Amino acid sequence: MYSEDYDGAHAQERSGEDIYSKPVRAGKRTYFFDVKATKGNDYYLTITESKRRVDSNGHFAYDKHKIFLYKEDFEKFTEGLEEVIKYIKSNCLKDNGSGEKFTDVEFEEL
Repeated sequence: MYSEDYDGAHAQERSGEDIYSKPVRAGKRTYFFDVKATKGNDYYLTITESKRRVDSNGHFAYDKHKIFLYKEDFEKFTEGLEEVIKYIKSNCLKDNGSGEKFTDVEFEEL
């Protein structure tokens, strides 16, 4: 795992106790799925996207985006995400002739 990604994504102020973390390296990005707990043992999930880039001085920097997902929203979020992924797989991906479907879209284009 890329420790600079993991450390950098967690450098922001922590609002809850860390319970579990799962970093996922995906191309130029790393996603962090972090389970946290409040003082009252209320659990929530933070999803962080971290993308390494080179700044104007030639040093590495990280662009980060974070989502807080609370337990009361887990089911609706999961249903929505599954529906959208299913739709994309069925309707939007191009066939490259090998039987595998893919698209060459950059996140910044969305």
